[in-house]
Amino acid sequence: MAAPAFAQSLERFSFVEPHLGTIVEITIYAPGEIVANEAAHAAFARVKELDWIFSDYKPESEAMRLCAQAGSGQPVKVSPELFQVLKQSLAVSKLTDGGFDVTVGPLVALWRRARKEKRLPTAEEIAAAKELVGWKLVTLSEADQTVELQRVGMRLDFGGIAKGYIAQEVSRCLRERGLNRTLVALSGDIVAGDPPPAADGWKIGVAPLEGANRPPSRLLLLKNCAVSTSGDAFQFVEIAGVRYSHIVDPQTGVGLTRRSSVTVVAADGGTADAWDTAICVVGPERGLPLIENEKIEALIVQATDDGVRVVESKGFGHHAAK
Repeated sequence: MAAPAFAQSLERFSFVEPHLGTIVEITIYAPGEIVANEAAHAAFARVKELDWIFSDYKPESEAMRLCAQAGSGQPVKVSPELFQVLKQSLAVSKLTDGGFDVTVGPLVALWRRARKEKRLPTAEEIAAAKELVGWKLVTLSEADQTVELQRVGMRLDFGGIAKGYIAQEVSRCLRERGLNRTLVALSGDIVAGDPPPAADGWKIGVAPLEGANRPPSRLLLLKNCAVSTSGDAFQFVEIAGVRYSHIVDPQTGVGLTRRSSVTVVAADGGTADAWDTAICVVGPERGLPLIENEKIEALIVQATDDGVRVVESKGFGHHAAK
């Protein structure tokens, strides 16, 4: 059967379920409803499995059970998924000199409380939490697939990488079922497969700096890659006239105060997710040179006293929808 004829026989199906504290949306072009429904069921089951690995809201998740053994001096054997994401996280940490850090959990917990109570953490609380943060305190053994967290009280936080990784896993799950023309969206993390029939790619809007209820600031045309946007449009707290983002700088221990939005296009979801967070923290001057050799493109939008500043990598414009 010729490929074009098969492509024309595909129908579009959309599925939405709440997971991971957000909405998971899956779009599939499939030859029929039964195939699409079965694939979506398997995809959402995979999301649930991965949530039980990476969640820091579930005390019995694999990540939290690993954290409970921090400082024990005993390496802990972990699942292939957890090992892979930790390995990927530490690679980005090394490149950014700790601008991205998966051990930032103690600081994230402080700032979650700050947003809830509208009260800044004290200098003493931040200093104590920073003692438990540091990517170099994580030891991986590739041969044994083990992880050791070196200090008691360390807490992993996968908020900057897991959603992108999970979106990629969902896309892979669908592809294994022969469904390549798919789009998977977990909040600001999107993985695009082969384009829809008779299209050059998936049209994806970039959220503006101002947040909800505004038209996209850019339209991208993407296929077989991932895009992730991170910023403080929705999660922040304002205290004494200062706006603090939910994104915490691991080195200062303070929520970012400069308003920004970073969109990254990369080969896979985990990479896109980690690097948009990393560039939010280190800024465009440090961040853009770091991605030049990583086959990653980025768009940074910042609010300044002189208005909105837009900076982008050399190749970002290649993804613009015509």
